[in-house]
Amino acid sequence: MEQNFVMKGTAMIPILDLTNQYQKIKDELNREVLDVLNSGRYVLGPQVEKFESDIADYLGCKRAVGVANGTDALHLALRALDIGPGDEVITTSFTFIATTEAIGIVGATPVFVDINSDTFNIDVSLIEELITEKTKAILPVHLYGQPADMDKIMELARKYKLYVVEDCAQAIGAEYKGKKVGTFGDFGCFSFFPTKNLGACGDGGMVSTSNENLADRIISLRGHGGRVRYYHDELGLNSRLDELQAAILNVKLKYIDEWNGNRRNLAARYNELLKEVENIKTPAEIDDVKSVYHQYTVRVPNRDLVHKNLQIAEIQTMIYYPVPLHRQKVHEKLNVSPEMLYHTELASKEVLSLPIYPELSYEQQNKVVEALVENVKSFVNC
Repeated sequence: MEQNFVMKGTAMIPILDLTNQYQKIKDELNREVLDVLNSGRYVLGPQVEKFESDIADYLGCKRAVGVANGTDALHLALRALDIGPGDEVITTSFTFIATTEAIGIVGATPVFVDINSDTFNIDVSLIEELITEKTKAILPVHLYGQPADMDKIMELARKYKLYVVEDCAQAIGAEYKGKKVGTFGDFGCFSFFPTKNLGACGDGGMVSTSNENLADRIISLRGHGGRVRYYHDELGLNSRLDELQAAILNVKLKYIDEWNGNRRNLAARYNELLKEVENIKTPAEIDDVKSVYHQYTVRVPNRDLVHKNLQIAEIQTMIYYPVPLHRQKVHEKLNVSPEMLYHTELASKEVLSLPIYPELSYEQQNKVVEALVENVKSFVNC
């Protein structure tokens, strides 16, 4: 039974408020941006070099290479590992299209594994049975900022001599057993799209690694396939993190732990406020795992109607993701059986991401919880 539950007289509560963040650090950002403009160095200058060095130190890896965006980070990582036509890459269907877009661009084939129903990440217990002689890599996604089970993934990679490329687009600063994501596999791939926990004012991406040779290969590939100007060893891309975005990210990097801490506090408070509410499943907190809550995602019945009614109540929520990748037209030739991805299918019908960002007030959070609970109860009691 459809109902419209509306909270009257509320102001819009966004899923994310970037203007609020800017106001808090605008003097620093404006100063650094103007310094770049005055320098005349706009591509691969000292700001990019500083950011690459500082990110590597922050993550705890040897090298980090700035690229144009997170999709290119994934694409270039696969290219650097010589993954291509005829190869298979094991990954998840419950993610953004960039994950499999990168696999397809290099000519490889994604092989989808179902998700763990508690974490939304790849179910590591199902990976081994899908490994074939064509398998070249495992590409886990640390979805919503929740690290995947990297111990098991790395164990399988060693056993079958597979590469591991971590999709860390939503997980900058997240930790698995005290170690930051992006430092377990051959590569970590990051996005600095403005909505990310560490977001630029435009596009940006990064590849992390502790393999010096692989880092050098990424540098070559991002610069038209060569390390020396006008000398090209292979076909590459023009995929460089620009100096202005690096300057902005250098400022924001100083705050990332504080911002992630605020997100974790808000998530803990959501958990507490919702813990006794039937029919709302909150995110799992896993021992020895530190999520950075890029999204705070619950599971609810009648998700689409709840989503619609919260929007009417001026509370913005998002659905990540309503259509899993195995159901997308671009992958229809893979002929993936939905029965093999039961938990993926179910999650796509139930997930709803609530407002979460470092500046979200407790008053706003209370309004979100009130509206969510009343909507879910109203449907359940129909």
